Amino acid sequence: MPARSNYTDKIRSHLRLDTTIESDVVREIRTHIEDKKHELIESGLSEKQAAAAVSRLMGSPELVARQIYEVYSQGSWLQAIFAALPHLLIAAFFALHWWQSNLWLLGILLGVVGAVLYGWFHGKPAWLFPWLGYCLLPVIAVGILLIYLPGGWAWLAASAYIPLALLIIFSVTKKITKKDWLFASLMLLPIPIMLGWILALWMLALQHQNGFLSHEQLYEFAPLIALSFAVLALTVATFIRVRQRWIKVGVLLTLEILVLVIMALSGKSSINPAGWLVLVLLSVILLLGPALLERKIKQADEKPLNLSQKSAR
Repeated sequence: MPARSNYTDKIRSHLRLDTTIESDVVREIRTHIEDKKHELIESGLSEKQAAAAVSRLMGSPELVARQIYEVYSQGSWLQAIFAALPHLLIAAFFALHWWQSNLWLLGILLGVVGAVLYGWFHGKPAWLFPWLGYCLLPVIAVGILLIYLPGGWAWLAASAYIPLALLIIFSVTKKITKKDWLFASLMLLPIPIMLGWILALWMLALQHQNGFLSHEQLYEFAPLIALSFAVLALTVATFIRVRQRWIKVGVLLTLEILVLVIMALSGKSSINPAGWLVLVLLSVILLLGPALLERKIKQADEKPLNLSQKSAR
């Protein structure tokens, strides 16, 4: 029993599937292992020999987990559409000039919060994480608005708020990374894109109206902003539909490059080279940072286990 439990635990740690699917899969594997073990015992093997034989027949937990992942990781078209929906809403928000009405903004915010709450308490399915990313944007937006405080109050407020905002984002990211670092990257995708457009608009406004953006300038940028979020929606839908993890990583990386190219070639962006460098670094950190965080979390979790095994010996 301990060997079987240890084997299936290793498979579970590499599966990274929805909670309900993962539980069903692990239950089936345990049943299969137990049935095969009983067959070998009835054929004349001892319980220890039977357990070792089953492990050899099943193969390494990592290989088994990868094969199972590729079978179950592909979401349905409905899940892909629902995952892409928040990005499509933001694209429509700019393309159809919904930003002129506070009711549209309030409706989108309520929709995002409702979807996040439903998904969070129903097994955290893959479609949840694009929605969850937009819950982090208000945290960032408040920090940006601090620059408009008079005098030295902006620096004082920023020094207090920015560490708190980073702590909130890191805590949420860490929790999602424990499930799958790709989901954390999926959640963080809108942040560099939104920050890039905010930076471009802000720098343009500084050149013309002392830091305040006019409706005409927002009208000018709106189609490009809508295009970038439409591309993001298509990318997320593709992410949900593909099976292999390396393709999922490639899809996310391609998106970041494509959106930055759209911003750079627009001919309207006033971001300077230093700003572009910050955006590129931020995109890389938010895309690949969760993978490094996942490794650190696993190393921290394995230390107590290794110590307990040494003490047992």
